[in-house]
Amino acid sequence: MQVAVIGAGWAGMAAAIAHTQAGRQVTVFEAARTVGGRARAVEATLPDGTSATLDNGQHILIGAYAECLRLMRLVGMDPDTALLRLPLTLQFPDGQGLQLPDLPPPLDALLGIVRAKGWGWADKMALLRTATGWQLRGFRCASRISVAQLCATLTPRLMAEFIDPLCVSALNTPAAQASGQVFLRVLQDSLFSGRGGSNLLLPRTDLGALFPEPAARWVQQNGGQVVTGQRVQRLQPQPGGRWQVVCASGPTNGADGTHEVFDHITLACPSWEASRLVAGLAGTAGLASASPWSAQASALRFEAITTVYAHAPGARLPLPMLALRNTAEHPAQFVFDRGQLDGTHGLLAFVVSASDGDRSQIEQQVLQQAATQLGISALQPVQTVVEKRATFACTPGLQRPGMQVLPGLTACGDYVDGPYPATLEGAVLCGTAVAARF
Repeated sequence: MQVAVIGAGWAGMAAAIAHTQAGRQVTVFEAARTVGGRARAVEATLPDGTSATLDNGQHILIGAYAECLRLMRLVGMDPDTALLRLPLTLQFPDGQGLQLPDLPPPLDALLGIVRAKGWGWADKMALLRTATGWQLRGFRCASRISVAQLCATLTPRLMAEFIDPLCVSALNTPAAQASGQVFLRVLQDSLFSGRGGSNLLLPRTDLGALFPEPAARWVQQNGGQVVTGQRVQRLQPQPGGRWQVVCASGPTNGADGTHEVFDHITLACPSWEASRLVAGLAGTAGLASASPWSAQASALRFEAITTVYAHAPGARLPLPMLALRNTAEHPAQFVFDRGQLDGTHGLLAFVVSASDGDRSQIEQQVLQQAATQLGISALQPVQTVVEKRATFACTPGLQRPGMQVLPGLTACGDYVDGPYPATLEGAVLCGTAVAARF
């Protein structure tokens, strides 16, 4: 069986691996020159002229990301070497905040809350009561409930120093607009999935080398193809339920180049690209159901993530990752010390989730935030990456498009209907699952 996978991000490479393991002949089409999608490597130059490999956004994995870890091992990456494992920590530069000990759940959360620095007993008891209620209700709530409504019984300190940073890092959506049900699912799978499930896994290498690049090599070594620099222009249905993929034949003339016919197509491109390709089928006889799927995919709203990379000789954090106090003037929620991760000493990565504003303004605000909250005033900007459509807005009651689009045409990605927000784990889980939809 000939299968085309359109998109070489994390979902697409997971799908290509699963199709290959099922005995299918796989061809992956990627519009960009590199693989990885919205979690990929980018090249940069430090102030002293040294080359550095960064990421298009600083990512965090957690211990409960079982499918990510399985796939890394499959393609030859050792997670114990490639990822720095730390207990769940939301610690601020002044030492206040939460840090869970290495104990089985729920003892780790219980002891971590009791020991949390800067929280009064009223804060701790409110969190313990609320978390116990979530557990007793099976981590379920009404679909219309937001995270802010779900946590209405918590204190302002807990909202500012625990719920808000946790919500925006997991769902990339502010608590007032974020889905309470999805937030509870993330808490359940991270805090109660077993020992180490809540651990933070911080990449020690760039995101391309972490999975998509070795995955592409694995697919090629197992008889598949990965074709980069090829944007799919349209899909054409063929007799017998087969499909033809039509790409631009070259970067200059824009003429159509037709590729071989495939028995099945998996759309692993971003939702807006998948919507465009499916919308092009709506006028074809017998494919009227393409329109509702395309409309649902195109209706998704998006949140941006800005990552500000800045460098100063000798800059070093007390921990590889710190939480920051986030305000309108100080927009970053987290900062990472790349020197403690990949050895690029003096380089800090500031993450502004659900970001909104001008790139240069955000950059200057973050540098001021570093001076105020970290006491580091000599930072020079290296590169500021704005992913305008980094994730879909994970709002209450959101209807997401399904995996099955049309006969012989499926979709996978972090936006496809499922229990998780837009995460790497959600992407690869969907990519693996799509190969079973035959």
